[in-house]
Amino acid sequence: MPPAAPEAPVKPPTSLVRRARKIHRVLAETYPEAGCELDFRTPFELLVATVLSAQTTDRRVNAVTPALFAAYPDAAALAAADRTAVEEIIRSTGFYRAKTDSVLGLSAALVERYDGEVPARLRDLVTLPGVGRKTANVVLGNAFDVPGLTVDTHFARLVRRFEWVDDDVAKDPVKTEHAVGALFPRRDWTMLSHRLIWHGRRRCHARKPACGACPVAHWCPAYGTGPTDPVEAARLVTTQGRA
Repeated sequence: MPPAAPEAPVKPPTSLVRRARKIHRVLAETYPEAGCELDFRTPFELLVATVLSAQTTDRRVNAVTPALFAAYPDAAALAAADRTAVEEIIRSTGFYRAKTDSVLGLSAALVERYDGEVPARLRDLVTLPGVGRKTANVVLGNAFDVPGLTVDTHFARLVRRFEWVDDDVAKDPVKTEHAVGALFPRRDWTMLSHRLIWHGRRRCHARKPACGACPVAHWCPAYGTGPTDPVEAARLVTTQGRA
């Protein structure tokens, strides 16, 4: 028997597409300054900074990367770095031993496979130590202008609350990435990620979202998860530039 044909992707309902795109338009108006909150000058710096950002804040990463990149400005320098010295610089980001393994390993791999340059293809990036699809999409979208969706904890929480994906899909970051991608033009993916992450950090918090001060409350099925009183909700809104 011939092999079964692959299943055709399910086209999302038009009503869901319209609601999702309306939410995105409002978030774009609400957060015109949204963008990558990690400081970087080169694709290599962004790659390393993104790996360091796991389980910590972008603010904390931005506090340590100036010293790290002053000492080790490129992949060749970091690949040859003294492990103890790197650990000491990044210690405050948490999980510093595992992160040191990753940044030393990915630097060595870049030198060995790519002449020290960060590749601009997802399939190459995900072969590097410590680099998964989430990190790869951050680098592609912000360093190379290649559209990608960054399914971090904020992104995953919001797309569940907005009911852009069902519970089964939400358990799998790759399925979530593909399902949300089907709702939007590819050109919007990178900025959609930034805006959802900004909204998650500033209003749609995990434990107590500011529902009463939410610009997309009218289209959100999870409205009421947090306080709906405007005054109480306003107190939950954070406006920091660096989250």
